[in-house]
Amino acid sequence: MTKKTTTTPTTRLRPALFAAASVLVLAAAAPAFAGKTLDAVKQRGTVKCGVTNGVAGFSAPDTQGNWSGLDVDTCRAIAAAVLGDPKKVDFVPLNSQQRFSALQAGEIDILARNTTWTLTRDASLGFNFTTITYYDGQGFLVPKKLKVTSAKQLKNATICTQSGTTNEKNVSDYFRAQNIPVKTVVFESFEASFKAFFSGRCQAFTTDASALAGLRNKEAPNPDDYLILPELISKEPLAPLVRRGDDEWFAIAKWVPNALIEAEEFGVTQANADQLKAASKDPAQQRLLGAGEDLGKLLGLDKDWSYRAIKAVGNYGEMFERNVGPKSVLKLPRGSNNLWSKGGLIYAPPVR
Repeated sequence: MTKKTTTTPTTRLRPALFAAASVLVLAAAAPAFAGKTLDAVKQRGTVKCGVTNGVAGFSAPDTQGNWSGLDVDTCRAIAAAVLGDPKKVDFVPLNSQQRFSALQAGEIDILARNTTWTLTRDASLGFNFTTITYYDGQGFLVPKKLKVTSAKQLKNATICTQSGTTNEKNVSDYFRAQNIPVKTVVFESFEASFKAFFSGRCQAFTTDASALAGLRNKEAPNPDDYLILPELISKEPLAPLVRRGDDEWFAIAKWVPNALIEAEEFGVTQANADQLKAASKDPAQQRLLGAGEDLGKLLGLDKDWSYRAIKAVGNYGEMFERNVGPKSVLKLPRGSNNLWSKGGLIYAPPVR
């Protein structure tokens, strides 16, 4: 007697479920398709990068118009990864009021302009923040002759700052919470705000602590006449931004800085990249240098994307030291911007 086979709804569904699961696995493994921004960048031959009008250590031109800074290096690394040449960047100077509208309008491909990542900016402007490249906090610069050693001694002081920034709201929130009356004077441009302070228009100046160090060292008539007060009144995680709606470009703008952070963690530098590319047996180094697993295809790029970025600007630690660290005009310590493995907050998801 032949045994009758009963087909249940579950068994009938199994082949379909297996097929669907296979499609999902294949889709997950498929290379990324080029997005409209990447296509435009390749067709144009340059990355349009929005930067400041001039903040030492982050983005500032010299007298010959050559740009340098942490944000500048981020854009150069992306140009190297995408176009094969770190010089293929058009730097677009933008003030605080212009920066967001320029990105929204498509006038720039990425905004790398010491911009703080906040909920409001993240959720309401149509942007995606990429990778935090600097952990900062807002502070105060005062003349030493004022004989003030704490922000809590600024009762009835006049404080200069720039409009359209987080600095303006932070000052208001901080002194209201402390029940300390102050008068804030805002200026449209960063340059106008600090020049007003140094001319004596205000008794204190407030912005990110990293920028205060640059201003004191570079713009003050005599740097020794000024003091940065010890209080940091805010969290200012600085990160580049891109427009929403182009996931491929968003991925590139995230993973290039992540690769530079991971390069520092795994000991890959601008100087040893070629040697390690040829001889390293470390899988993590091989992936970063295009000598191992090809991860570029997942970003719509070639195998050497991160190798070119590292060769162009060095790893994150090299960028930091050159632009804002001991070898720079700012001479800032690593502090929170050290690697997570060295007590800092700098941490990148694994490039694998």
